[in-house]
Amino acid sequence: MRIGLAQLNVLWEMKKENFSRAEKFIKKASHKKCDLIVFPEMFNTGFSMNIPSIAEGKNGQTSKFLSMQAKKYDISIIAGYAVKGLEGKKGLNQGVLYNRKGKRVATYTKMHSFSFAKEDQYYSAGTKVETFDLEGLSSSIFICFDLRFPEVFRRVAKSVQAIFVIANWPSTRIEHWEALLKARAIENQCFVIGVNRTGKDGNGIHYSGRSKILGPLGNDICSAGQKEGLLIGEIVPHEVLEIRQKFPFLNSMGTS
Repeated sequence: MRIGLAQLNVLWEMKKENFSRAEKFIKKASHKKCDLIVFPEMFNTGFSMNIPSIAEGKNGQTSKFLSMQAKKYDISIIAGYAVKGLEGKKGLNQGVLYNRKGKRVATYTKMHSFSFAKEDQYYSAGTKVETFDLEGLSSSIFICFDLRFPEVFRRVAKSVQAIFVIANWPSTRIEHWEALLKARAIENQCFVIGVNRTGKDGNGIHYSGRSKILGPLGNDICSAGQKEGLLIGEIVPHEVLEIRQKFPFLNSMGTS
C-alpha cells in the first residue's frame, strides 16, 4: 500500500484556504499513485478552542470537502477536524476516514483531551477505540495526546496491522513524538503512521513536523523533516503477520 503523509502548515481558522492547500496535496498524492493520503489533527483550522467558529455538524463543509476530494481523485483520505457535540457547548475532536467512493467508513473521537492546553474544557473526550478495514489493511486511528497512553493502543493491537496517529505535536516536545511513535510500533508489532503539522499556529506555538512511517519492528520506513510537504511511503501489510509469527510476543498479553 502506498501512503501519502501531508505535513501541512495549517493556516489558523482559515478553512477555505486550508481546503485549497489540502487539495493540492491530494492531487499530488493521487498522481503519485497513492492509495491513501493522511492529514494532521484539525487540518482545516489548527488546534483551536474556538468551538462556535470552527466546529461543524457531522455532514458539514469539511465532511463534504473530504468526500468530494476522495471521489474526485480516487484516493482514500484520513483527516482530523472539530465537530459539534451532541450535548452542551463542547465540541468533538475527531479523525475520519473516507474511502475512494467518498463514503465515510470510520469516525474516531479523541479519547484523551490535552488538559495542559485546556482542551478538556472545550472538547468532550471519546469513549471507545475505532478499528476499520482500509482496502484490506486492518487499521485503527488515534489523535495526538492519545499517543502518551499505550494502554489504548494495546486494546487494538491484536486486531490491526496499522495504526494512524494524526497530531498537532509542538516542537518543544518533538523528541517525545518520535520516541513514542517508535515505542507504539515495537510493542504492538504493527505499522505506525504518524502525521504532524508544521509551522506556527494562532497561539504562537511552533510545530516541526517529523511525520513518519514505522515498521512492525520499529524500523523507520520514511521520515519527513520540518518543512511543509508530501511524504510518500509504502508498506506491505503481510509483514505484520510474518513478524508476529517469528516473534509471537503479543501472545503473552492475555485478554485483560
